[in-house]
Amino acid sequence: MRSSKCHFLIVLIQFVSIISLYHYMMPIKGEDNKTSVAKVDVGIILDLETDMGKVMHISILLALDDYHATASRSAIRIVPHLRDSKKDDVEAASAAIYLLKDVQVQAIFGPQMSTQTDFVIDLGNRVKVPIISPATSPLLTVKENPFFIRGALPSSSQTKAIAAIVKNFDWKEVVIIYEDSPFGTGIVPHLTDALLEISTSVSYRSVISPSANDDQILSELYKLQTMQTRVFIVHLRPKLAKRLFLEANKAGMMSDGYAWIITDVLTSLLDSVDTSVIESSMQGVLGVKPYVPRTNELINYTKRWRRRFRQEYPDMDIVELNVFGLWAYDGITTLAKAVEKVGGTTIPKFKKADNREYLTELDALGTSELGSLLLNSMQNTALKTGLSGDFRIVDGELQPSPYEIMNIIGKAERNTGFWTEKDGISCKLKTNGKTAAKCNNKELGNIFWPGESTIAPKGWEIPTSGKKLRVGVPDKEGLEQFLKVEIDSKTQEVTVTGFCADVFKEVIESLPYALPYEFIPFQILDSPTSPDFDVLAYKLFSEKFDAMIGDITISANRSKYVDFTLPFTESGFSAVVPVKDDDRKNAWIFVKPLKSELWVTTGAFFVFIGFVVWVLEHRVNKEFRGPKREQVGMIFWFSFSTLVFAHTSLTSMLTAQKIQPTITDLNDLIKRGEYVGYQKGSFVRGVLKSMKFDSTKFRSYSTLEEYNDALSKGSKNGGVGAIVDELPYLRLFLNKYCRKYIMVGPTYKTAGFGFAFPKGSPLVPDVSRAVLKVMEGEFMNNIIQKWFGNETDCPRIDGMSITSDSLTLDSFKGLFVTAGVSAGSALLLFFLNFLYQNREILATDDSVWKKLSAIAKAFDEEKDNSNSMSENPSEGNGSQTTTPLAESEASAEVLPDLPLQSLDIRIFDRLGASSPVAEGFSTTEHGTPVHEIVTATIEERLHRAIQEMS
Repeated sequence: MRSSKCHFLIVLIQFVSIISLYHYMMPIKGEDNKTSVAKVDVGIILDLETDMGKVMHISILLALDDYHATASRSAIRIVPHLRDSKKDDVEAASAAIYLLKDVQVQAIFGPQMSTQTDFVIDLGNRVKVPIISPATSPLLTVKENPFFIRGALPSSSQTKAIAAIVKNFDWKEVVIIYEDSPFGTGIVPHLTDALLEISTSVSYRSVISPSANDDQILSELYKLQTMQTRVFIVHLRPKLAKRLFLEANKAGMMSDGYAWIITDVLTSLLDSVDTSVIESSMQGVLGVKPYVPRTNELINYTKRWRRRFRQEYPDMDIVELNVFGLWAYDGITTLAKAVEKVGGTTIPKFKKADNREYLTELDALGTSELGSLLLNSMQNTALKTGLSGDFRIVDGELQPSPYEIMNIIGKAERNTGFWTEKDGISCKLKTNGKTAAKCNNKELGNIFWPGESTIAPKGWEIPTSGKKLRVGVPDKEGLEQFLKVEIDSKTQEVTVTGFCADVFKEVIESLPYALPYEFIPFQILDSPTSPDFDVLAYKLFSEKFDAMIGDITISANRSKYVDFTLPFTESGFSAVVPVKDDDRKNAWIFVKPLKSELWVTTGAFFVFIGFVVWVLEHRVNKEFRGPKREQVGMIFWFSFSTLVFAHTSLTSMLTAQKIQPTITDLNDLIKRGEYVGYQKGSFVRGVLKSMKFDSTKFRSYSTLEEYNDALSKGSKNGGVGAIVDELPYLRLFLNKYCRKYIMVGPTYKTAGFGFAFPKGSPLVPDVSRAVLKVMEGEFMNNIIQKWFGNETDCPRIDGMSITSDSLTLDSFKGLFVTAGVSAGSALLLFFLNFLYQNREILATDDSVWKKLSAIAKAFDEEKDNSNSMSENPSEGNGSQTTTPLAESEASAEVLPDLPLQSLDIRIFDRLGASSPVAEGFSTTEHGTPVHEIVTATIEERLHRAIQEMS
């Protein structure tokens, strides 16, 4: 690039050398040839065929007049050398070469066009002459061109102001319309970045050639109409912009629902656009331009400028002064002050290179000795009272000023707010650029929009072609409560039902505008290469669909490609496992409260206590006397009755028993090597792999019935040890099989189900608000009841299911069987013995009825045990043939004179009831089948003994 420029410039120098003498001798308007004082030659290159060129020319002349009028007689005189570039890059380069080679100017103001300035800057860098240019293209950088000083704000400085407007109205997509030239393309990357910072995307870039005819412009506008976006940012120069808006009006794009924003190059030069175009085709347009304080100095200067303009261009209609003219005035004033600061009585000429070292014609230009001094003085300077405001140059760049936000109404524009880097958008400014104290809001003033509307456009619409919103729906097996896709075999009509579909339909109905849509089924595969809905997210990203609905979980990976609405279901995933068998059906549950060793120890101590009681009572209680087998039986009967009827607390085990899971945590599955099930197409597969599960242990299923079958079989029989899935599915599963399975482990958080849209879709905010509206209403309760029913059939406490509070027969079956067998056996032995003792009755020839009556009568008679005892004195312990009452006689005889006092005598009966004999001695606690208490005095015992002796 540099080499081609050099060759081009060499040719120009040779051409210019032929005519340089002629140009030098010709008088130039605005030049001063007086030589009485030191002078500095300054070159000026403008497009005098343009209004902007003429505006800046008048401002430069007035700036020099004001400088010379205020300077002392001995001050350095600035001599301007004006050249017309005639809107041609070659002419601009030719003018620059002439000024540098033949006039040897110490500085150049201009050119005004960015393409022209690019060539001139190269020359300035070579000869070390400052180039002060009002070119606005960001492609021209001060860092790469040390002798370039930008005398106007670059077009990139307004991008944040434009982005602030877009953000103020919450527009998520815009279209940029720009000129196909370095002037137009320079702003695009800066504007795109500024919009991305506020999460707004550029949906389309429309490039308009400066040579495009009206039909080509209209065709491009029709193309824009087929898109959803209705916010357009226009970066065109006035001549091309005027034609664009005329065609936009013809296309019906200056109507309600559209928003147009123009950049400063058009807003600042709006006076150059025909009033008829403004009134017919630009109503409601917003624009930005640098803020210029309206001071008394500016008002007086404007009057002087108009008079001078008529003098210099008497045959031309008056044009209005604009910010570029003010920048030119302030730029020349800054240059004049720099010249005065560094100049002396003798202004050095260009330093020529040695003739022997000439290599090219460019080398013959030499270098300026004063240029570097001027550059250092101008690179960091400021005019606090500049006509354009605070005119400050830092490191060669003019610093941004506040921007005005204008609204075109009628024949002109009206201020509706301001923007500054520090404060953003505000409705008023102080003269120093700070937000006014009385303005405490961040909103713009009333705005008049296209179509005579006062309501801000939402920024997008369904395309005019009538195309419906293409909504992708996953067509998969199972779990039809969430989403079911049916396709009519004849008409191919798609019918979508289910919880997710009903929610989506209600959300669309809740939007404040009509949004036609159509469902497009999409197959979900379950394979390592297509594990979940991510494939569908990619298709949304590639714009195959306009939206996607279904049981689609919001995830970080998917959000890289799509934008999700707010969720409409609960979030998280967990695991479901089978429960252990209900212990309450265990026949031996009554032994559960105590460990086996405790039961053995307890039983042994009951027998021991029975033995101790026998030792203490067998001499005083007739129930503990008799044959040995009866005494041993009494000991064990006492122990057994106490053991069986003692209090046993089974409350926690029987009346509030929680269902126990087979595992308690997902880590248990990894340790045991269990198989794990998940739903086909779910993202859970990837999550399980990230949790270090062995992928060979994965099994996928589609329906709740398959879940139940797999869990029932278990890992060892072709099933799984657990199902891992999202909460909505697990709730539905447990609602159907709540008494067989339970949810275990922690709940891993997810964002829930949401509707997906392409990145930057303007529908997302509106649909999200509609989701909130639907969630807050009664609709959600009704739709949940419709598809999932009540969950109250599966009671839960603290997240775990419990069984009924009532005890069942199974809980005490073992106890009843034990008691029944014991009692039944005793009854059977009794009757066998009874029948044997009454065998004579059975042996008679009487009828069966008489035999039964006789047996019943015999059973009802009281048995006399005294005879049996006297008839068998040898049975039992031979040394103890007397009755316990005999011992009482002995006691009475030995202690005839004891005072009367009550002694607690413990008497045991066959029922095993007892009471304390003396203080501090007790048996089992109150309320159990224990021994009966009989209290007797010594007098009563003596009385019974006397009766026996008599």
